[in-house]
Amino acid sequence: MTGLEQASAADRVNGARPPAVAECDAVVVGAGFGGIYAIYRLRQLGLRVIGIEAGADVGGTWYWNRYPGARCDIPSLFYSYTWSPELRQEWRWSEKYAAQPEILDYARRVADRFHLRAAIRFDTRVTTADWDEASRSWTLRTDRGDSIVASYCVMATGNLSVPNKPKLRGLERFGGPVYHTGQWPHGEIDFSGQRVAVIGTGSSGVQTIPLIAKVARRLTVFQRTPNYSVPSRNAPLSDADVAAAEPVIAKYRESLETPEFGRVPANAFDAPVPERDVQWTRYEELWEQGGGGILTAFPNILTNEAVNDVACEFVRDKIRGIVKDETTAEALSPKDYPLGVKRICIDSDYFATYNLPHVELVDLREEPLEAVTETGVATATRSFALDALVLATGYDAMTGALAAMEIRGRDGTSLKAAWADGPSAYLGLMVSGFPNLFVVTGPGSPSVIGNVIHACENHVEWITACLESMRAKGLTRIEPEHDAERGWMAHVADAASRTLYPKANSWYQGANITGKPRVFMPYVGQGYRHRIAQIAQRDYEGFIRR
Repeated sequence: MTGLEQASAADRVNGARPPAVAECDAVVVGAGFGGIYAIYRLRQLGLRVIGIEAGADVGGTWYWNRYPGARCDIPSLFYSYTWSPELRQEWRWSEKYAAQPEILDYARRVADRFHLRAAIRFDTRVTTADWDEASRSWTLRTDRGDSIVASYCVMATGNLSVPNKPKLRGLERFGGPVYHTGQWPHGEIDFSGQRVAVIGTGSSGVQTIPLIAKVARRLTVFQRTPNYSVPSRNAPLSDADVAAAEPVIAKYRESLETPEFGRVPANAFDAPVPERDVQWTRYEELWEQGGGGILTAFPNILTNEAVNDVACEFVRDKIRGIVKDETTAEALSPKDYPLGVKRICIDSDYFATYNLPHVELVDLREEPLEAVTETGVATATRSFALDALVLATGYDAMTGALAAMEIRGRDGTSLKAAWADGPSAYLGLMVSGFPNLFVVTGPGSPSVIGNVIHACENHVEWITACLESMRAKGLTRIEPEHDAERGWMAHVADAASRTLYPKANSWYQGANITGKPRVFMPYVGQGYRHRIAQIAQRDYEGFIRR
């Protein structure tokens, strides 16, 4: 049994249960931070709610991602719900950047404190969802044989929830265990004394490689594309740290609702280019501080190539200063895309790990991987004997979980067909032709660009306010206008085109998935929360409600 099979088997801890037939007002698919909050808010409206979750517990991404070193890249004090002051007072984060077990415990605490578990069917995957126009309802069927009929369907399936399992020739022949960082076994994995390979140097690879290197006899890292990474400077949080952060958090929360809030500030396109020495000094301050603050160093760092080029050279200079072998340092230094247009990595001793004598980097651009064999991995020039293989190859981001289901809307049109040329959603919330189907942090919303937990909150609150408004007016059906959706996605594309984001083949535009249409999915413009609030105030402009 491979590591991936072990992970799947471990998830069926609830045991067998008979299939169920049920009716409810709303069904929520997914029990991550978006899903459990949706269940809470919908129940607050007095709706009958059923949740469906593929895992054996709440937590979403943080339930599945248990690889060594997994932790958030947003400071813990900000990576928290804002909707419950009581919860904020009761929960105490232990580190600047929380590790996976603590984040999962936080999700579990929320589920327990607000009595959400009873509404959720765990170990259950939705296979199909069909809209019936006559009854104005969705019928969802699951791999357990369940049939659930609901007036409204909320897809809180997560942006990073479907692992990208690469099609490596011969992978099935490998005699040792194969693990994917996005589907890690729930028991402890001991790599002590083993020859281990990690394929992939994105965020999960950057986090796990230093920890595997501490125990493995030999670690080989196969890299296709180097990534920019900055030190986390992670440390325990003191009471003084927590107290000092409170006014900053309060100011941040206020800023979320303003027309100016967004990844790219209002003055990004006319801000002057600072002198190189000024930039270098500021980057040095932020490097020592740790975390992703480098992306806010100057307003035009994501719009002006001259500014970004200096930031890129600064990080490459740091890599060369840390990694002793010049060839390895050059291979680890990104050169063909700007800083920050892929989600920046935040690490603990990642680059220093390559100074260890038993760690080797293989640059797949110079030495392509040809096949996995029974005993290891073969490149174009040599073979590597291995005991275990780790795939840190990321996810089918933003749309993978929706594509895994057969979702059929009005007139039987499938979501896959509707998205054949790329995903499209009005405001990232709903899709034309799919009435009463809401998507939490869908394509066309900021989602993965910033703090996802707050993006989830924003969408859930908008959705529940919309349903409350409909109930007050006796309305039972909502769907976006086709032209409104097209216009919004054109705006999303235009907002991205005015930045440096399209200059990278990133998972933001599906470039990591073979055959996936290239569409820049997140919204990087300004004032998203303010904009969708205004649309609601204008009687849900761009939606058809009846």
